Amino acid sequence: MVRTARERVPLKIGAEARRASGMRAEQVLAPVTEVPDDLVELGYIGDAYGIRGWIKVQPHTGEGEGLLSANCWYFRRPGESAFTKANVLHSRGHSGTVVAQLRGSENRTAAEALKGLQVWVPRSAFPTAGEDEFYWVDLIGAQVTNLQNELLGKVVGLLDNGVHTVLRVTYDVPAIDDKPAKTAERLIPFVGQYIQTVDTQAGRIVADWGLDY
Repeated sequence: MVRTARERVPLKIGAEARRASGMRAEQVLAPVTEVPDDLVELGYIGDAYGIRGWIKVQPHTGEGEGLLSANCWYFRRPGESAFTKANVLHSRGHSGTVVAQLRGSENRTAAEALKGLQVWVPRSAFPTAGEDEFYWVDLIGAQVTNLQNELLGKVVGLLDNGVHTVLRVTYDVPAIDDKPAKTAERLIPFVGQYIQTVDTQAGRIVADWGLDY
């Protein structure tokens, strides 16, 4: 039978679709009473991935090795203090992101409800770094000195220029004459040519770098 434009065509929605349309983030995430003291923020949920409840996480650095190694992720919304958590059923790297399915997230609607959440993982869940390999989180906060034992500053962040990693090192510049004191920044390539030693336990890096570079 051919229906005219004026006829109403009933839209049938199954029980599963009705459940999906009302799913909220709270149905996937569990409240947390105790938070590990070594949590590290590794990225954020940028979008849903596919139609089966997978999410796409944009890592802050690299390929997100810490995300792939952990079977439980912690979450927090920007500006909030409370954490939630969820078990990770599957995860893999995908074009510079990490795609994953969390327990309880069974469709795209559930995944979309998680967009914007920060993703945290305990540092203890990271895989062991190889020789002469370091996690960015272990370098931030380290004091950097040169071969003359002069203080170059403190690592406040890292950059990836596509060729190698670069340390962002800040230092204080004292007031001179009518110029006020300020904080300046050095960019030191994190390569063997310049980096002599790295002691993550002591929080110290020695670089072949001059104060006037």
